Amino acid sequence: MPVINSIAAQSAELAHWRRDMHRWPEIGHECHQTARFVAARLREFGVDEIREGIAGTGIVALIHGHDAGPAIGLRADMDALPMDEETGLEHASQVPGAMHGCGHDGHSVMLLGAARYLAQTRNFAGTAVLIFQPAEEEGTGAAAMLASGVFDDIDLREIYALHNFPGMPAGHFSTTKGPIMAAVDTFEIHVDGQGGHGAKPHETTDPVIAACAIVQALQTIVSRNIHALEKVVLSVTQIHSGSADNVIPSHAWINGTVRSFDRGVQETVRRRMAEVVAGQAASFGVTARLDYVPGEPAAINDPDCATFAAHVAAQVGQAEIREAPEMWGEDFSHFLDRIPGAFVFVGNGDSAALHHPSYDFNDETAPFGASFFARMIEETLPLRG
Repeated sequence: MPVINSIAAQSAELAHWRRDMHRWPEIGHECHQTARFVAARLREFGVDEIREGIAGTGIVALIHGHDAGPAIGLRADMDALPMDEETGLEHASQVPGAMHGCGHDGHSVMLLGAARYLAQTRNFAGTAVLIFQPAEEEGTGAAAMLASGVFDDIDLREIYALHNFPGMPAGHFSTTKGPIMAAVDTFEIHVDGQGGHGAKPHETTDPVIAACAIVQALQTIVSRNIHALEKVVLSVTQIHSGSADNVIPSHAWINGTVRSFDRGVQETVRRRMAEVVAGQAASFGVTARLDYVPGEPAAINDPDCATFAAHVAAQVGQAEIREAPEMWGEDFSHFLDRIPGAFVFVGNGDSAALHHPSYDFNDETAPFGASFFARMIEETLPLRG
């Protein structure tokens, strides 16, 4: 069963909506214009209920099928990234410092395409719960929507989400039975010494040397404290110190990220980081403080839900169950922590990478994603004959 005919017939309109969203990206929870656009389309479709202003600008819409039954959630993110666009496209961002560099404009349009089809056909027994979420990039949107109480009267049996994947052909889907995206933690290390003249280092306590030693020592944690078969990344991404070539500074600052899937591994990395920082600081006579901030948890698919999602995806395009997860983060993990479900990748074709200034969502992907969302509702909530 390929892309749904009525959705395919509306491909040009889906592309028009998506490009309009792309021109006016919004960051974090401030998705006001995007939310107004989404709500207006949902009203045109005749959905049964629209709950607005969730976690600031989130939307939850309900569509009831021909018969009563359980509720299934479908989620799309709406927010953009704080970066400048370099595509040169006619529909490029008109907002300086903001860009849909991860395809959330496309995700929202795919869910809108499914919403229109489901509101027209209602060929299912139960309720489709459509979730348009802000602030995924900040890692705060999903948790905020859950905490808002908007789902307190909705017994979600399962929940599903799509994310585009550059390099995978349009119409192809993939998922995993278990971990699919990593937990995302961040850290800062503040190193304080005693500065002085660059010509007299013996009269200083140099935080730069200590910071370099800390960074090198941190790299031994993954290679020497974690089992070789565990999946974990510890990346130092920033070091800042000093302001002149002839001045040894008094302070250095280190920043980075830790990605993991197992909470025991996550705690081991955190403990060893604190020990390494303290030990290296003592050896160089400086003081150092580790600020470790846990972020969203790992996104772990329910195996049965992932298997079923792949089955449905195979009706729309080509689908595979992958063994290896990605080290990216995704705050849909907060939903998966509470509700069985699955996160699924859909191909974006030969595009620039996610979060790249030349990235653009492939509009050929939208009918596949919309059809997948629609079929998930019809397949998980079949009418009883």
